[in-house]
Amino acid sequence: MSKVSRGRGLLIALFLTPSLLVFTIYRIIPILWNFILSFQRWKLIDTPRFIGFSNYLTLLEDPVFWVSFKNTLVYFFGGTPLAIGAALVLSLLVNKPLSGRNVYRALIFLPYPITPVAIAIIWRWLYDEKVGLINFVLRSLGIVQESIGFLSSLTWALPSVIFTTIWQSLGYYVILLLAGLQTIPNELYEAADIDGASGLRKVQWITLPLLKPSIFLCFIVGIINSFTTFDVIYVMTNGGPGNATEILVTYIYKKAFTFNEIGAASAMTLILFTFLLLITMVSNKLSGGEAGGVHYYE
Repeated sequence: MSKVSRGRGLLIALFLTPSLLVFTIYRIIPILWNFILSFQRWKLIDTPRFIGFSNYLTLLEDPVFWVSFKNTLVYFFGGTPLAIGAALVLSLLVNKPLSGRNVYRALIFLPYPITPVAIAIIWRWLYDEKVGLINFVLRSLGIVQESIGFLSSLTWALPSVIFTTIWQSLGYYVILLLAGLQTIPNELYEAADIDGASGLRKVQWITLPLLKPSIFLCFIVGIINSFTTFDVIYVMTNGGPGNATEILVTYIYKKAFTFNEIGAASAMTLILFTFLLLITMVSNKLSGGEAGGVHYYE
């Protein structure tokens, strides 16, 4: 190896060292420490004691764990596809040369920068049975006779929280999809117009295939947000009523800091991490990577 190659390698290692050090301290070490704790019983005030797979076996028999696992899946599959679908429609609309489209884009994106706690407080008031705006409008229009307990009902609590997160994340998905739409060459649409392709055909054979990487990115962001969202649910319902809105993240928090079962919380965290990793890998496999060739009409 020449001196130039060794010098370049040393320079690359020098630049990478700070990032790798931070990544190791804040990512690798906590994961390893969490893995170790998942095999121990620790109440924070005593000494950790190795108990093998007892934490995992106890979780398998814990009905609240399975309820929170199911709610997490419902929270993801009930919210992310709807949010991405709505964002796709809105991005197609605001990508057109409309008058004042920059204003529309700003209004759509506006909810995203608001802190989740503030959003949770706003929507908790909107859903309120007594003074909530939503119930007031429904009663005024004669749609309902009595107020709906959106956050106190076993039926309505989880859908209400899902709608709130859709409203919050919609603008971010629109921005990602708009960025993807603006990379599609106009020549493809012009060629399709000349050949007489309909608007639906152009979306089907040009827009969607070339927008596939952006849609996949939205999907990955949706996975991460759905499986790590804590503050919105904690402020709005705290996992209630009962366990109707309990998801894995909120249950992990309660296990660790309410019941002081650090080992069980660590085991749940590791299960969540593994499940999230598997879903991401499967999604990446199904996405097929970059979009292939474009065939805009039959």
